[in-house]
Amino acid sequence: MNFLAILSEKLKEFGELLTPGADVNTPVPSCGDWTLYDLVDHVGQGNLWVVTAVAEGRGDLQGEPAPKDPAALRAWYDGTAEAIVEALSVDPETPAWTFTSQLPRTVGFWQRRRAQETLMHLWDAQEALGAAEAFEPDLAADGISEVFELFAPRMIKRGLATEPEVAVRVRATDTGQSWTYGPGTPVAEIAGTASDLLLALWQRKPAKDAAFTWQGNWAAGERVLAGPLVP
Repeated sequence: MNFLAILSEKLKEFGELLTPGADVNTPVPSCGDWTLYDLVDHVGQGNLWVVTAVAEGRGDLQGEPAPKDPAALRAWYDGTAEAIVEALSVDPETPAWTFTSQLPRTVGFWQRRRAQETLMHLWDAQEALGAAEAFEPDLAADGISEVFELFAPRMIKRGLATEPEVAVRVRATDTGQSWTYGPGTPVAEIAGTASDLLLALWQRKPAKDAAFTWQGNWAAGERVLAGPLVP
């Protein structure tokens, strides 16, 4: 999967939502009390943070807030998008600072992480503007893998979640893939499209949504997925 190309594409799609008539004060319900301005600021600041992580090997960048003027905001965002694509357009094995102790700590980590990050926040912006689109199945399936490989263990390690007491199986009906999270034989299974499942793991869609089919002890499975599995 060419994560750099995906990142570039999703950054462009996100920027295209910032049309001259877009109201940057539009609420973004999937991100708490954020507005569209806050979401753009978050994505852009994240872009610059990663540029510093790659170029300077540090993760302590604290940038200035994005400009409030809509036109200036779009120009600022586009600049951050160009900067991160340029920074990540190197050999994926190039060493880089990352926020995890998992190895390898390379540019390839950021290519994947920022592709997935931008994908989710693109959906947030689309949802706020009334035009959310489903994720591509294979990309969504990779996002599910990332949750279980990276974020769920990290949330436990940081003391923000507890080890699951039982296991739940997560099955993507469109890709045929499945993931088991927790110890032992799964006591429950949740099934749905990879896109819907990824949204559920990132707390954008409730596990009780009609998009999902449950088998087994769904109450126990729902508790496991409540985690929280992601920040």
